[in-house]
Amino acid sequence: MSSETFLRLPEEKRRRILDAAWEEFTRVSFSDASINQIVQRSGISRGSFYQYFRDKEELMAYLMEQGWAYLMRGYQANLKAAGGDIFALQEMCFDQFCVQQENADPVLERFMRFLRINPGLDSQKILGDRGKCMLLEIIWEDIDRSRFHRQDREFVSQVLALCLISLAGAIVDCAIHFEKYSEYREELKLRLEIIRRGSERFEGGNL
Repeated sequence: MSSETFLRLPEEKRRRILDAAWEEFTRVSFSDASINQIVQRSGISRGSFYQYFRDKEELMAYLMEQGWAYLMRGYQANLKAAGGDIFALQEMCFDQFCVQQENADPVLERFMRFLRINPGLDSQKILGDRGKCMLLEIIWEDIDRSRFHRQDREFVSQVLALCLISLAGAIVDCAIHFEKYSEYREELKLRLEIIRRGSERFEGGNL
């Protein structure tokens, strides 16, 4: 996590540092990313950088935390648009991430570039367990749970986790091989259908 020193910086300076970090992390793979390049682009000294972050791993963790908060807000908005259907929601999010549009979301584009040059990235670093728990708290009231054969938080949490794993895997695959977009979308639909059928209740409310 970032230091209090970083959080106390003026907004313009913090933004300059974070923009420089994203530029570097989407230019080369994370293993090749250079702190020297980040400090040069942001106009700070290397010593100042280490007052803000221990290393580039901590800086990336901060960026992921900020990015996750942004994604959660979008996820909730999409869930409302999907009428509470968390299965339709995953397809909506996949399309938003992967379909190139003239006015594409710059944050999503940045994440896709990062994924594209880091093909071995563990998707849980972006859609991790802590994020999943936070997300469930945020979207709980918006989820249509009427078709689940269990409606308690533990069960719904596991359904959500399986959906997120399927979504994250499809997004990472599509980021690396966009030409297979249709294939990955069909695979995602199939996985979601399996999860849906395993979680829904039969007519009459009985298993």
